[in-house]
Amino acid sequence: MDTLTRMRAFIDVVEAEGFSAAARRIGRSKALLSKYVRELEDELGALLLNRTTRQFSLTEAGHTYYRRASEILREIDTLADAVRESSGDVRGRIKLSAPRTFADAPIGQSLIDFAKEYPDIVLEIDLDDRFVDLVEEGFDLAIRISRLENSSLIARRLSPFSVVVCASPELIEKHGLPERPQQLAALPCIIDTNGRWLSNWPFKGDSGETFSVSVAGPIEVNSPLASRAAALAGLGFAILPDFIAAPEVEAGRLVTVLHDRVLTGGGIFAVYPHRRYLPAKVRVFVDFLVQWFKTRDQM
Repeated sequence: MDTLTRMRAFIDVVEAEGFSAAARRIGRSKALLSKYVRELEDELGALLLNRTTRQFSLTEAGHTYYRRASEILREIDTLADAVRESSGDVRGRIKLSAPRTFADAPIGQSLIDFAKEYPDIVLEIDLDDRFVDLVEEGFDLAIRISRLENSSLIARRLSPFSVVVCASPELIEKHGLPERPQQLAALPCIIDTNGRWLSNWPFKGDSGETFSVSVAGPIEVNSPLASRAAALAGLGFAILPDFIAAPEVEAGRLVTVLHDRVLTGGGIFAVYPHRRYLPAKVRVFVDFLVQWFKTRDQM
C-alpha cells in the first residue's frame, strides 16, 4: 500500500473528526481506514492520533503531519487538475466555505446551478458564518460577504453588496419615519447577532465619517432571515443584506429608510489562497460564479 493512500486516509479521518464519519463520507470501511492510519504511524514511527471509544484528537506530531500532508496532497491534486485540463477533462472535489446567509438566499441557487453544469465535480459545501482559515482547515476557497481587508488571500468580486435599514409600513406609521440614524436609539430594533455589528449599527455622518448608533429591541437572533421575518411582523427596524430584503421591499411589505446614511462599498467575493498554480476545478467554479452573477445583475 503506497504512502499517498495512507496519507489521504489520515486526512479524511482528521477532517471528518473520526473513523466512522470518514468511512461514511468516502465510502470505505472503518476497519480499512484504521488499518491505513496505523500503517502510516508505523511507517513514521510516531503516534498521529489519540483515539479511544469516546475521544478523538491529534497528537502534536499529528498536527504537524496534517498541515504538511494537506499541502502536499493539494499540490498533487493541482498537478492532476492541470493535466486533466489540458485534455479538457475537469473533475474532482471542491471544498467550499460559505455563509448560511448566502446559501439560504436566492443567490444560493448559483451553487446548485454549478453542480448541474459540472456533474464530474463534487461540490462539498460547508456552511459557516465565521471566517474560516482556508489553508489551516483545508478549504479550496470561500465565499465572503464583506469589505475584504485580508491581503493574504486572492479575491474575485462576484457582485456588489450593501445593507438596508428597513421596517414594516405599520411600524413606520406607528413610530414615524426616522430622519437621522441617532433616532433609532429610541426606536425598537431587531438585532442580528450573527452580523458583525451586533447592536452598534454603523452609519455615515455629514462629512462622510463613520459613527455607530447603539440600538435595542424585543428580539435578538443569529439569522438575517429570522430578522427579516421579525421586521415583517412589525417588531422593529432591521438592518439586512440587500439581497435578503429585496423581495419584501419590492412587494411593499418592507420600507427602507436612511438610504444616504447606510455604509456602501461591500461586495460578495470568492477568495482563495495564494498558490503557484490555481487548480482548474477552482478556476472553473469561480469563472462560473462570476458569469452567473453578471447575468443575474443584468436581468
